[in-house]
Amino acid sequence: MSSVWRVADVVDTRMETPTARTIRLRIPGLHGHLAGQHVDIRLTAPDGYQAVRSYSIASGGGLGALEPHQLPDDELELTVEELADGEVSPYLVRGLMNGDQLEVRGPVGGWFVWRPGDTTPVQLIAGGSGVVPLMSMARAHAAADSTAPFRMLYSVRAPFSRYYTDELASLAMNSAPLEVDYIYTRQAPPGSDAMPGRLTAEGLMQRVLPASDSPTFFICGSTPFVEAVSGWLVDAGHDPARVRTERYGGVGGTP
Repeated sequence: MSSVWRVADVVDTRMETPTARTIRLRIPGLHGHLAGQHVDIRLTAPDGYQAVRSYSIASGGGLGALEPHQLPDDELELTVEELADGEVSPYLVRGLMNGDQLEVRGPVGGWFVWRPGDTTPVQLIAGGSGVVPLMSMARAHAAADSTAPFRMLYSVRAPFSRYYTDELASLAMNSAPLEVDYIYTRQAPPGSDAMPGRLTAEGLMQRVLPASDSPTFFICGSTPFVEAVSGWLVDAGHDPARVRTERYGGVGGTP
């Protein structure tokens, strides 16, 4: 972890959804990161006013693991969801350009992380943009050709809200496969037999690794989503010590 603010160069950007953008940064002095960590971004207005927000890292990380798309150790990617009333995210999604610079601090975090040497079965559970740190883990898992069973349950409003659609499909066919299951809360894909609706305790238990496998859970999403899912898991007999959570937030959290 670095507590020093550094100037990062914007290397590339791409839209993931109509309201979410992936930003690739080159950060002098960065030597990789752990899958699941985040960084702080600071913007300074002409009058000196500053706003700081934390954003999860989407890329798989260095520190012994190669990137699926071969990012150098001094680069990382963030995926930012635009908030209508946000101070930082609208600029990052709509205003930032290749060649611009950002002030960055981090990477930060050591609890909500996955390390390639861990062979414990893993169940990822994402709500909306909470998929970002979990995608970092999925990418690191594939890059390490890990033998650990990996599954993802991804709750989104509609098909157009999904992040990383093509890559998630590709990871399912990787030599270290990722099983992906979607829950659509408002609109299901055309031709789908599933009715849209929120995740329930019963639906969750049908889609996650059983307690008998002793999996580690990584859950990220809104506070109500995270609290409901983690509570259902504990009620179903999963070890609370293996249920790790992150919530949307500002400084020190995930977006």
